[in-house]
Amino acid sequence: MSTATKVNVHNFSAGPCILPQEVLRKAAESIVEFENTGLSIIEMSHRSKPFEGVMVKAQQLVKELLGAPEGYQVVFLGGGASMGFHMIPQNYLRPGGKSAYVHTGEWAGRAIKEAKLAGETVVVASSEDKNFSYIPKGFEVPADADYFHFTSNNTIFGTQYKAFPKSTVPLICDMSSDIFSRPVNVADFALIYGGAQKNMGPAGATVYLFDPAQLGRTGRKLSPMMDLANHAAKESMYNTPPVYAVYVSMLTMQWMKDQGGVKEMERRNAAKAKLLYDTIDRLPMFKGTTAVEDRSMMNATFVMTDAALEPSFDALWKAAGISGIRGHRSVGGYRASMYNALPIESVQVLVDVMEEFSKKNG
Repeated sequence: MSTATKVNVHNFSAGPCILPQEVLRKAAESIVEFENTGLSIIEMSHRSKPFEGVMVKAQQLVKELLGAPEGYQVVFLGGGASMGFHMIPQNYLRPGGKSAYVHTGEWAGRAIKEAKLAGETVVVASSEDKNFSYIPKGFEVPADADYFHFTSNNTIFGTQYKAFPKSTVPLICDMSSDIFSRPVNVADFALIYGGAQKNMGPAGATVYLFDPAQLGRTGRKLSPMMDLANHAAKESMYNTPPVYAVYVSMLTMQWMKDQGGVKEMERRNAAKAKLLYDTIDRLPMFKGTTAVEDRSMMNATFVMTDAALEPSFDALWKAAGISGIRGHRSVGGYRASMYNALPIESVQVLVDVMEEFSKKNG
């Protein structure tokens, strides 16, 4: 059994995410005392040398793991990606300009809603017509847009971009639920951002990785709290950062690096997804809810062909120590979230339960 899983609990929660056991142990120790300082990580000053070292290392690991070009900057802020939905038009949308978005689900929709408060917002494509069960393709981004925004993975509906859209305008992506799960050509993006609580760490921190040359072009006078360039200039210390969330994120990113980096995460995630999706497709009692070509490696959504059997199935997976696979109310059924730290052994336990249930009830 991998050391990344909790004893007797197979955590498929959509977020906050499962974290590696070695990260949890180190994080727990730091609550009592951080690196022989005599202080807990959660009671020391964010301006202290020990925590400044944590922040610097966390920023370096983001750039190293994703292969960011020289000059790209990293900041860690609070407020979640939902704060980012508001910050992005503030930093990239000119007064009188327009932004372009693709609508692929709940979080993309919230980003669009925030952008509309700031100025003209064009929805260039949407999958709402089929309850967000696919990724739109073949759309065009207006060449006069100030930026183009999309959400790379959709936790609720279980869809994921397999190839990123191309754009002649600055490209911005909310990668909250699949950042660090696969390689990304960062140079294609003006900004990548995401909440920590899926693949990177605990809830409370949001990472922004961006090209500073793309900022400061809107002519807007920004509040310092909304200004990404200001936060970068202050090394994420303009106000008190989410200290513990940044620290645990740093530990998790170091774990990823030690495991072989993002390429290794992609290999493991592809194996886990194949194991589960092959089972869903093979067993007539289960059915996937998304277009096959757009299935997420992070969040597999499926339903039972006979919903009346759900209580019996629920009892079986709960008895096996499986946690967090009930689907979102927008989709129903089940959602198995398979973030980086979830071992393939946990997916095998779920597959075994599905097989057993099918034999008994098929």
